[in-house]
Formats: sequence, C-alpha cells, structure tokens
Amino acid sequence: MSTRLHLHLLSDSTGETLENIAKAALAQYDDVETVRHFWPMVRTETHLERILQEIAQNPGLVIYTLVNPSTRRILESRCHALGLPAVAPLDPVNAALSGLLGVQAKMRPGRQHVLDAAYFARVDAIQFTIAHDDGMAWEEWEEADIVLAGVSRSSKTPTSIYLANRGYKTANIPVVVESPPPAALFSLRHPLVVGLTTSADRLIAIRRNRLLSLNQAPDTDYVEQEAVNREIAFARRMFADNGWPVIDVTRRSIEETAAAIISLVNQRRPAPEIPA
Repeated sequence: MSTRLHLHLLSDSTGETLENIAKAALAQYDDVETVRHFWPMVRTETHLERILQEIAQNPGLVIYTLVNPSTRRILESRCHALGLPAVAPLDPVNAALSGLLGVQAKMRPGRQHVLDAAYFARVDAIQFTIAHDDGMAWEEWEEADIVLAGVSRSSKTPTSIYLANRGYKTANIPVVVESPPPAALFSLRHPLVVGLTTSADRLIAIRRNRLLSLNQAPDTDYVEQEAVNREIAFARRMFADNGWPVIDVTRRSIEETAAAIISLVNQRRPAPEIPA
C-alpha cells in the first residue's frame, strides 16, 4: 500500500537544483505516491503568500532555496505554524563554505545560471556532440574530448548527450562487424576512446522492443542470439586490441556510465605541478 506525499519545491530561480535533490532523495523510498508542487521564481512576498495558501490546503514536506531573508522568514514562520517541515538543503553547504573561505555567500538568486564561459563551453559541447552522433563527421573526431564505441543499442547516444551537458565534446561510433570503423578511430591522440559493452540478453531485449516500436519484424540477425554474441565478441576484441577502457552498461544507468567515463577522463589528465 503506497503512501501519499505532497512535496512543495520553492525556488527563487529555475528550481533545477531542487528538482534534482528531490529526485535523488525520493529514489531511496518505495511505494511513495508523490504529488509535486513546483514553485520556481519566488521572489516577492505577494507570490509567496499565494503559494502558502496552496501549502496550507495540501500539507506536506516543503523544500526551498530562497536567498532573500524576508521571504525565508515568512516561509519558515508559516510552515512552523502549520506544523510542516521546511528544509533548506543548501544551507549546510553554504555554511561550510563560508567557514572555510572566511567570507559570506553573495546570496543572489540564480547565480549558477549566469552566462559565463563554462555555459557557452557546454553549449558548444552539445552542438559538437549532436553533429558527431552515430559515426558522423569522423574527420573531426580529434577535436572531441571523448569518443564512445559500441554495438548498436549500447546506450552510446544518450550517454554522449549526458556527457555533453556536463561540458564534454563527445562523438560516438557504432561497431558493426560488416562495416569496420574509419581508420582515424585507431590513431586518435586527444580524445579518450571508451568501449561500451552489454550482455547479449539485455541487448536482444532492447533491440526487439526497438523493432516492435518501428513495426518491423522482430526475427532478424539483429536480434538472433548467435549473431548478437558474435557482434559483442567482435567489439570486445577491438577494444582489447587497442587498449581502450571498457564499461559494461548492462546494469548501469546513463548517469552511472557517464560518471565512470568522467572518472577515466580525470585519471588521464596530468597531475598539476607542485611549485618548488
């Protein structure tokens, strides 16, 4: 029997941070029916008053990232009066940073969304990644940070897009037995080439669902057990022959796969020089 929970997320910016925090926390609980009330761009007391009426009508957990002292006090006071928990998840982090740095936080809404150099670098990475999906524009792979190789339906594209959102220019190439990849793949110097592999059973299941969604016959070599085993073995030999790191995505989410790849990228970077 599931538990019903009203979750109120209040932010003075886009609320993206709050949504990620709530998602991560709720993933730890089974059988919880969550009704989310999302309130971004809360920057005036008038706006907050309207939201407080909704909170009173649908009591539950309140999570907020408000930097304005006045709106914070009002929210905290009213939640206390209603007997509702109100949590500011960034407060402990800001307090720890202030203590270590010896300065107070700027307390400006949406500072993480400032259009700085990192933002434009991320946009550039996304554009590069889209233009270099599925083996396209291989002549430009040397400009990539990461190149992913793997058989069809081994999560190359979604992992590439996730990495691009983290600022990494990512290209990907399907490994096909009958069609060897461009020779340039084996002589890349700047990008980290990573092989993605998965179990045959999982791959067949994903491919069958793909064929069914396209209204195509599910009885082809694309999903035949021996053919799929040969494909995976061919890809693994290629990865081993070239000394590329390999990640098995069978039981990994896209986020977990990307985290493992980013760790490999960081390990590859030269250690900073220590001044004498």
